[in-house]
Formats: sequence, structure tokens, C-alpha cells
Amino acid sequence: MTALIADPKCLRHDTGFGHPECPERFTAVHDALKTAGLLAKMERIEPRVVTAEDLQLVHQPRYLEIAEHEITSKLPQLSTGDTAISPASWEAACVAAGSGLAAVDAVVGGKVANAFCLVRPPGHHANADTGMGFCILNNVALAARHAQKRHGLKRVLIVDWDVHHGNGTQDIFYADGSVFFFSTHQWPWYPGTGPARETGVGPGKGTTMNVPLPAGSGRAEIFGAVEKQLIPAMDHFQPELVVISAGFDSRIGDPLGHFELTDQDFADLTKLVCGIADNYALGRVVSLLEGGYSLTGLASAAVAHVAALMG
Repeated sequence: MTALIADPKCLRHDTGFGHPECPERFTAVHDALKTAGLLAKMERIEPRVVTAEDLQLVHQPRYLEIAEHEITSKLPQLSTGDTAISPASWEAACVAAGSGLAAVDAVVGGKVANAFCLVRPPGHHANADTGMGFCILNNVALAARHAQKRHGLKRVLIVDWDVHHGNGTQDIFYADGSVFFFSTHQWPWYPGTGPARETGVGPGKGTTMNVPLPAGSGRAEIFGAVEKQLIPAMDHFQPELVVISAGFDSRIGDPLGHFELTDQDFADLTKLVCGIADNYALGRVVSLLEGGYSLTGLASAAVAHVAALMG
């Protein structure tokens, strides 16, 4: 069975009128899963309550202090970057992070085959000491580290198909050969990182794989990257868990991106990534929502993704 972690506390992260990363994103996906008949077939799991120790698996204590203080002080934006905040944003961010941890617990523990975390704020732009790009805590990085530190897994693959480069995730694992970070993203585009030459350093050399692509790219380019670059690399890396930064702003028509993936493409892309998990990781996949800013497009793409996870 596929698990869903979708805590309504994520709705309380208020980014202000007209902001693309809005609470309606959560509602649109949740309602679409219900309308499609998928919600009733999924195992519902509650987020794990995160501790300071959990968060420090990835983030520096000083940054955590700054972020929590600025949020509870009712500032409109993090001082570290372009992330709108409200008084409930810290709680929502911790719930989003705890959703990934609970998903890892359920999947690695064998309770479910895989899991989708319907969360906000997103996370892949947040690095160890900086929140930026709508992100406060790096949910996928925390999930990967939790799998290693709490469950003893040796190797984790992170697949990021958001239209924007996951600079925070890359930074966190750039010198760490135990986490393989793969990203397809529009180039040049926000945040301006992720050229193909960035492949890791030291022990992490070769475990970062960036595939920057021009505006207008779609199925041929992104599937080609997965099939010709990622899948062969996994013969050597052999992950024990696959974590997906599931950004649906790479869908055609998204207001913050210029890729052209369709809902069917997301379903097929999910199957490709699940195939990697089937081959090396006992089928274990944890997917966390990142971007996607057309409400109708986000909803339909997420339904296609979840339906593929469910097989």
C-alpha cells in the first residue's frame, strides 16, 4: 500500500496575498486525490514530531535558532533569503519535515511500500544555514539523513525533477558520497545553480549529477537524462532508498517554469524512478512535494504521480 502524509497544519503557513506558494496548493492536491478515488485506498500516517536532534541532522543550530526566532517574532520574511513567513510557519515547517521522517519510518519499516508527503513549505532550496526560495527546512535532506542515522541505511538516492535546481540539497550532500543527488532543472533559471560540471567534491565526487536543460524541454530531454545517465549510474551506486523531490512546476503551463511535462509524463517518470527502487532498494520510495504553482496543473500532476506510486 502507498501511504499519504498530509497534515492540515501545513495550511497555516501564510505567505500573503498573491504568493504562488499558497495554502490552496495543499487543498488542491488533497481534493484531487479524493475526487480521483485514491485517498480512500491510501494508508494515512501522521507526521513524526521533530526534535532539535532531528533537525540538526541537516541544519546548523544557529540557523534553526534564527529561523524560529524570526518566525515567532512575526517578521514577514526570513533574513537569510526570499522566504515569506507568518507566525505559524515554524510549526508548518516542522510538520513538513516530520512528514518525511514518518514516511521513512513507515517505508523502511515495511509498513507500506512507498509514501507521498503532501507538505508545505517546500524544502529543496534550504541548505544547512540558509532558508530561501520559499523553503525553511530541507525536507528531503532530513528524510535521507534520518534513513541513514536512525535506520542504518548506507546509500540514499535523491531524485529532484522540480523545474528549479535543488541547490540546498546539493550543498548539504556535495561532499558526501553516501547520498546521490540527481537533478533535472531549467537553465538558466532560479536559483542560478546546478551546471553539469558540479559533480561533488572529496568523498562526494561523482555523486552529484546535474542535468541543466533549456526552457521548452520536456519528456524527451528529461527521460533521456534518467535513462542514459541516472539509471546506468545506479548500477554502481545501488541505493537502499529513493527519495523524490516531487516538483510539479516542471509541468506544462506552470507560471514559474517553462518545461513541458504532461500528467502522463509524470506517471511514467514515477515508474522509471520506482524501477530503480525495485532493482536496488526493495521498492522503497518516499516522495515529498516541492514546487507546482498552477493549482489545476499541480493537482492533476500529483494525482498521476500518486496513481503511479500505487501501481
